[in-house]
This record gives sequence, structure tokens and C-alpha cells, in this order.
Amino acid sequence: MPVILLGGLVFGFGLAASHMARPEVVLDFLQLTDLGLLFVMFGAAVVSGLAFVVMPRLRERAPLTGDTYGRRLKSFDRNVLIGGAIFGLGWGISGVCPGSGYASLGIGNWPILLAIAGMFIGAYLQGVWRERTN
Repeated sequence: MPVILLGGLVFGFGLAASHMARPEVVLDFLQLTDLGLLFVMFGAAVVSGLAFVVMPRLRERAPLTGDTYGRRLKSFDRNVLIGGAIFGLGWGISGVCPGSGYASLGIGNWPILLAIAGMFIGAYLQGVWRERTN
């Protein structure tokens, strides 16, 4: 747990230092007026991609969990499309996704609590809906 907490703190500080925790920066990116977030996302994708390729060759098991490496394929269905669309709409309207929301709260953006409350309410409602349909 301490390593996971440290990773989250580093991620949050990185978002705050790069100003990506500010909703107006995210909204500028989505309106294609500031493409800085694109470079941040590209850098993260490169590092993650390299880790997914290199780590299984260096180690047999994941360092934190001890699990063996393997792909966990999940089905791509209607629920994924609907959930992605709802997530995208919320992100586009508010300029906030979960990671940047918490980092924004950490830099003193208290109105962001409304967006975070919306995320929790949405997740709860999705769970209730999923339970009723299964």
C-alpha cells in the first residue's frame, strides 16, 4: 500500500505541476486550442507501453502483487460504449476526470467537489442499474 500511495502522490503532483489538474486546461485541450495535454497523454502512453513490453521480459511476476503477467481481455459490448459515452460527456462538460479531479482538490480547487460528487453518484447509480439488470 505505501508504494501505491506514493505512486498516486507522484501522479497527482505531476498533474498539478503540469497544470493538467485545472479544468480550464482540459477544456482548452478538448476544444483543440491548447494541445499540451496531448503531449502529456502521449508521454504516459509511451512509458506505459514500454513497461508492458519490457517488464514481463525482466521479471516473471509483478513486483507489487506477485501475480504472473498476462493479458486480461474484457468484452467490448454495448455497456462499454454507453459507459464511455457518458464518461466522455461528463469529461467534456466539466473538464474533470477522476485523476485530475482529486489532484485539483489537492491544489485547493474546492468547487471541484461538485464534480467529484457527480462521479460518485454516477458510479453508485451504475452499480444499482447493473444489479437490477443482471
